[in-house]
Amino acid sequence: MAASEIVHRKAVLSLYKILLRLHRGLPEDLQTLGTCYIKDEFRRHKLVDQQTANTFMVEWTRCALLLTKQLSAKGIKSRSKVGNNLGEDDLEKLREDQAVQLYELMKITSNSNEQENKIK
Repeated sequence: MAASEIVHRKAVLSLYKILLRLHRGLPEDLQTLGTCYIKDEFRRHKLVDQQTANTFMVEWTRCALLLTKQLSAKGIKSRSKVGNNLGEDDLEKLREDQAVQLYELMKITSNSNEQENKIK
């Protein structure tokens, strides 16, 4: 294994651990969903080409930075907004499989929000 591969693997593992740690500060339902999503995404991107791997790392690093800013030292205790909305440009850049995955994620979170509102 080349030195650059070792460095890349360490960077991926480090980002993965950071994201999982950050998700501990989220409300339980978001934490569970987010943790499953992260694990699935990292698993599915294990054997991608270099360009896809670079884009993957940049986007997940942005996500980690955003969560770091949004989470206080104690984490989010209420249902305050987490994350950012995707713009039209972002949506247009998605591959078909990514758009389908995003739609499925939206359905899951919408159902979760509806159930929570019924409980209240």
